[in-house]
Amino acid sequence: MNSPFVRSTSSASRTRPRRVNGVVVVCAGAAVFALTALTALAPPPPTGAFAAQQLAAEGQAQTLAVPAGVAGAAVSRDAYSATDGLQTLSAGSTNRDWATLVLFLAGFPTTESNITVMLRWMRQENGPDDWWLRNNPLNNGWGSGGGSGLGSYDNLVTAAENVGNALHGNSGYAAIVAGFASSAPTEQIEQAIWASPWASSHYANGSHWSYTPVPEYASPPGTWG
Repeated sequence: MNSPFVRSTSSASRTRPRRVNGVVVVCAGAAVFALTALTALAPPPPTGAFAAQQLAAEGQAQTLAVPAGVAGAAVSRDAYSATDGLQTLSAGSTNRDWATLVLFLAGFPTTESNITVMLRWMRQENGPDDWWLRNNPLNNGWGSGGGSGLGSYDNLVTAAENVGNALHGNSGYAAIVAGFASSAPTEQIEQAIWASPWASSHYANGSHWSYTPVPEYASPPGTWG
């Protein structure tokens, strides 16, 4: 029979390794935490000019030798410029350019439908191949110095300005203004033109109106001012 002293000694000898293993685990965990903390606190690698200086001090910098006869390459860049709408449109030369300029100066949208109506209107007043006649494409009497729209302007830009002034300045043209302003269907604007006092003939209420495409023609030099 074993004595109590022997059992006590045996129990103590079995529990001693457990305490040693616990100490080993705790120490290992502390070491890992310390390494992680050191890594997190480590400064970031040097960059830029400071990095170059440090590499040079450590003898790790790379250099590139360029022969003395090598000339530097000239780099050319495209130039960009912007012009406002009036300057761009005023530099035009065709009946389409002038139709667009009238809409722009009058504050109307320069949509395709609006331009189409303006070109048809111009054709009804002057033929498409001499649309610039007397620098008054729409035979506008407003500011042209001639009755019944037979006056003339110094240039086509001035003529375009006066068309806008006439449309906004005469209440009889209110339906035309509303149609152009909303870029309404072409037939709506054209009916407003026929019904207005612009032409005493009222274009025979549209029976003299042509719907074929209007060809583009350039006006002679100097007509735009």
